[in-house]
This record gives sequence, C-alpha cells and structure tokens, in this order.
Amino acid sequence: MFKKTALAAAALVPFTQAHAADYAIDTQGQHAFIQFKISHLGFSYILGSLEEFTGEFHYDPENLAASSASLEVDVTSLTTNHAERDKHIKSDDFLHVDEYPSASFASTGFEPTGENQGVLTGELTLHGETNTIEMPVTLLGEGEDPWGNYRAGFEGSTTLTLADYGIDMSSFPEVMHELELYVTFEGIRQ
Repeated sequence: MFKKTALAAAALVPFTQAHAADYAIDTQGQHAFIQFKISHLGFSYILGSLEEFTGEFHYDPENLAASSASLEVDVTSLTTNHAERDKHIKSDDFLHVDEYPSASFASTGFEPTGENQGVLTGELTLHGETNTIEMPVTLLGEGEDPWGNYRAGFEGSTTLTLADYGIDMSSFPEVMHELELYVTFEGIRQ
C-alpha cells in the first residue's frame, strides 16, 4: 500500500547508462518489495509487507522533469505473518480494507541530491486520503541481465504519519503514530 512510493521514487534517480525508456516493475520474479515497520507499544516492532502490487516508471536522463512513476497496491495483501493481527490491521479499526482495498502512488517531481540519489515527490493515496510525500531514493544498479533484459534497481524509504491518512492511533502510545515504509525493486526496460 505504501510501497508504491518507493517504486516510483527509484524511477527518477539519474543513472549513467540509461536512455529515455519505460520500465515495468518486476513483481513476477519477486524482485520488488514493499515493506513496513511500526513500533509495538515501544517495546519491539511489527514488520510486514504488501505482497500484491504493480507499477511502472518512465525515465529520461536528459530531462528528469519528464520522468514519472506510478504504483497500485492491493492493501488486502498485507501480511505480518500473524493471521489474527493481520485480520485486525485490515479491519475498520485501522485500514478498513473492505472499503479501501487499494492504495496508489503517482509521482509529481524529482530532485537529484547526489550521484545516484535524489528525492522523489508524489501523491500517496491510502485509506481514502491523499497526501504529498517525499522519499529519498538510491539507484542500486543497472544493466543487462543474463536473459537479455535491461534492468534498473532502486530502494527508498520514508516515514508516514498514520493520522494523515485517517487512521486513528490516538489510543496507542505516540511511538505507534508513525510507520516506516521501505521499498526496493527492479524495473525491466520495455
């Protein structure tokens, strides 16, 4: 649900061998991940992931403003590897997936901050609320794979304030009011 942001972010990072092209995020080969971490009452962490998503990006190294990225996430695919907890997180107490089964990210800009690094800006829609987020991203690598495809891989992370998305955490300790979102993925040039 949140990982959309990271996927989009990577698409806009400058890389030297790239040409203006469209890339599809490789979710079929399990080379893309949307993960999250949230405090558990200040004693430990709950780690989880969103297993089902699709995304794409366009990257033009000669014109970064023309680069773009988008991601669609199936929020019902959330897992923390604990069935009862997952059921509660997906309930109307938190994500209310019956009413909001998907999340999305669409980039609106990118600003380079160094070699192979930058900040991706975009609109994240989650739980029926849309907010602008910024995600620092890093190019992990690019080039030909053993099967003749051209790939580029990226990672990024950001922190989300859950109240910004209408998720009421007021009955929990303040350390649980924010969630860390981490995204890593490979894109295959189309």
